[in-house]
Amino acid sequence: MKKILEGIGGLLLVAGVAGVIRELTGGWFHFMGLTRFLTENVGFLEGRELFANIVVAVFGLVLVIGAGRIAQD
Repeated sequence: MKKILEGIGGLLLVAGVAGVIRELTGGWFHFMGLTRFLTENVGFLEGRELFANIVVAVFGLVLVIGAGRIAQD
């Protein structure tokens, strides 16, 4: 379970950071389309793409840190 949470958290962290870079560079950084799909298809996130990507990155970081605190049996 620890490795699964670390993997998911790592993917979310990378996706969030890539989305932040994409938003700050005007959209020419097309590394990961996950955040573009998320921010363009969810209505209440329109105009808040940078904030949404920051939240995704922070959530990924929290998952990685939280998984690191789980005791391995």
